[in-house]
Order: sequence, then structure tokens, then C-alpha cells
Amino acid sequence: MDQSTILTCAVTGNLTKPEQTPHLPISPPQIAEACLEAAEAGAAAVHIHVRDPRTGAPSMDVDLYGQVVETLRRHRPELIVNLTTGPGGRFVPSDEDPRVAAAGTSLLAPELRVAHIAALQPDICSLDLNTMNSGDQVVMNTPNNVRRMARVIREAGVVPELECFDTGDLVLAQALIADGSLQGPGLYTFVLGVRYAMPYQPAAMALARSLIAPDASWSAFAVGRHAFQALAQSFLLGGNVRIGLEDTIYLDKGRLARSNAELVTKARRIVEDLGGQLASSQEARQRWGLRPSNHPV
Repeated sequence: MDQSTILTCAVTGNLTKPEQTPHLPISPPQIAEACLEAAEAGAAAVHIHVRDPRTGAPSMDVDLYGQVVETLRRHRPELIVNLTTGPGGRFVPSDEDPRVAAAGTSLLAPELRVAHIAALQPDICSLDLNTMNSGDQVVMNTPNNVRRMARVIREAGVVPELECFDTGDLVLAQALIADGSLQGPGLYTFVLGVRYAMPYQPAAMALARSLIAPDASWSAFAVGRHAFQALAQSFLLGGNVRIGLEDTIYLDKGRLARSNAELVTKARRIVEDLGGQLASSQEARQRWGLRPSNHPV
């Protein structure tokens, strides 16, 4: 707690549905505006998914990502842009033959999952290390596919944010650092509270922290009703924090958050009430070893 805390805002996500809240940003202008408002409220970084503006469904369209990134670079170049690479790893086995993919499968070649990273060269991108049950589906990120994605990310000059959903993901991360696929000590995010992954418990967060290098940078968050509890716990354990409509749609019990900025404002209050302060984007860039905000891309 001797240094400022980096807050990332996850503005729209992949699983939150428009019918759950009317405040979810959908179109590229809405997503970009949500990012800018979150930055004004105190976020040093924004984690971005994009959606089909017509349907609100998750999208991997490079042009949609490009519209958001271009707006952010024009209006707030110091803001750290973190694009997801999570979509494209889901498998749904058919009832008749589990070797055959059923509707809902989104598996893509690893290079296609990071095509927008190669094209847009954001500051950071998420890199999921989990292979796990997700409802009645499976998310698949095999070690070799992670290596292939990591190679594209590295060649683009982008820093991977290692999203870890269980302790085995953290063991895999250490193996990938040891064989040179990833650069250590690593930038981690522990994901808690997802069904069939690490539950939100202080002990689980502390265990995850114990499995990475002491000098690694890390954040933690929990989805749903434990989002703000996890934020406080991450701060108290010396980690950075994350909040946004990807993680929770509620500001308080039964009360929808009207914006990502409103969630960030509450998160900022929690950190400051516990004796901390939020880092600026420039401070976060230095701590995470990122390119200057005026990089020529």
C-alpha cells in the first residue's frame, strides 16, 4: 500500500446482456464514451470488448475495435487501452457426438483471436490461460495455442495481461515464462467468482498471490455480488483493482449502476477510504513498462 493503486475499468464485456441493464454500452461511440467517462472518474486503464451495434451480441470485428481505439487515442492518448483476446475459445459438444461442435462453439485459430492486436497494437491485451467448464460449455486455451497467441502479441509490441481463473492457470503461466513464451515476472489478473472457477474468497485470492513471483504486478476482481468486496480485498493484499459493467451491473444491492463511471467513482471512494489513492495513467504506464502514450501507431 506504499504505492498508488491502478484501477482498470472493464466497460462492457462479453457475457453481460443488454436486457440485463439499459446502461450497457453497445456501439463503438458508446463504448468509447464509457471509457472516457471512466478515465475521468479515475480509471488508469480500460479493458475493452466490442459488440455488434445492431444486436448487442459480442463481436470480434477488427473495424469495431479500431473505431473505439482511434477515438480513445484522439481524445485521451495517455489512457491505457487493454483489448480482450478471450473470444474464440469456446467449445460446445453436440449431444450425438461430443467430438463434433454444436451451436455456440466459437473456436478459432489462435492467430485469428489476436488479429485485432496485430492490427491496432494496443498498450495491453488480455491473454486467458484457462481451460475450464463454463456452464454446459468448455473454454479451451491449450498451452500451444497460448504460445501462438503470445507470439503475435509480442511481435506487436503489446504487453499481455495474464487472466487466470484457477490455480492451474498460474502454474501454466510459470511454465510459459520458464520456456520463454512469456516474459516474466508477468502482469496478472486473478478472476474470481466465475462458475466452476476460483470462488471469491479472501483465502483464494491470497493463494493465487502466493503462486506468482513476488515482483509481479497483479490485480484481482470478482464478478457479481462480490465485486466491491473483492476490490477492497485486492487493495488490502497489495494488488491493483478492477470494476466495470463487465463484472457487475449493480452499484448497490438491487440498484443498477447508471454508468461505468459511477462504478469507478464508488471504487475510488473505497480505495481512498482504506487509505490509498488511485494511480494516473502515466504512473501506471511506468509501473507496467508500457510504451509512452505518444507511440507512433
